[in-house]
Amino acid sequence: MKDILNLYKERGETPLARIERFRKEHREYTNVPLSYVGRLDPMAEGVLLVLAGEANKRRAEYLDLDKEYTCDILFGFSTDTYDLLGVLAEAATRVSHRALSVPLLLEYVAQLPGVRTQTYPPFSSKPLEGVPLFVKARKGELDGYVLPEHRIEIYAASLAGTRRVSDTDLLAEIECAIGAVRGDFRQERILHLWRNTLRVLYGMQFDVATITLHCSSGTYVRSLAHELGGQVGVPALAMRIMRTRVGKWKLKQAAR
Repeated sequence: MKDILNLYKERGETPLARIERFRKEHREYTNVPLSYVGRLDPMAEGVLLVLAGEANKRRAEYLDLDKEYTCDILFGFSTDTYDLLGVLAEAATRVSHRALSVPLLLEYVAQLPGVRTQTYPPFSSKPLEGVPLFVKARKGELDGYVLPEHRIEIYAASLAGTRRVSDTDLLAEIECAIGAVRGDFRQERILHLWRNTLRVLYGMQFDVATITLHCSSGTYVRSLAHELGGQVGVPALAMRIMRTRVGKWKLKQAAR
C-alpha cells in the first residue's frame, strides 16, 4: 500500500467523499487512517493529496507544499462564495453589463505575483471565535466582524486566454456542476436564482478568462477571481478551478 496518495477529486465532490470513494474501490485501505492535506472546495477539482496510515504522523511536512491551478473566471456575476455554488450578490443587466477589458485584466494579472495579505472568504473553514466562517456566514452572523487575514505568495500568474459563453451554455454548466454536489450547500435556492437571472438575460454572452497560478499553500483562488473582478470593474467569480499540482504530485498521475 502507498502512504501518499495522489487522488483526482471530481467537481462536485467533497474531499471526504473522494476519500470514501477511494476506500470502496480499494478494500485494503478500509481500516487505514486517511486524511487529506490541502482542501479543495466542492466546485474545484484536480489533485487531492491524501496521507495514509503512518504518513499522518508526518502531516506537517505536507501542509505547506506549493500548488498550481488553472482557473476559469466568469465576469458579469458575483456570489457570496466567490464561485458558482453561491447565492448571487451581483448580476449583469442589459443596461449595466460591460465587456471585459482584456488589456486591463492583463495588467492586474501581471501584478499578482508577490507576497500579499489575503482575507479569508466568508464561506471558508477558517475559525472565528471558535466557529468556522461558513457557519456564521450561512446564519447571517458576520455583520460587524472583520474577517481574518493571512499571508500568501503568488509565485507566477498568467492569462492563458479569453472566450465568451452564452446564457444557455452558462446555465447548462451551472446546472451540471451544482447537480453533481451532494449534501446541503443551498443548491435549490442557488439554482433558482441562477435560472431566474439568466432567463432575464436571454441571448446575452459573458466573458470568461482563463488564468494559471503557481502559489503558496493556503491561497484561495476563488478570492483572487473575486478580487480581479473588483479591479477591472466587472463582477467576477471562479467558474471552474482545476488544481494541477501539489508539491511534486501532478495532475497527470492522479488516480481517478
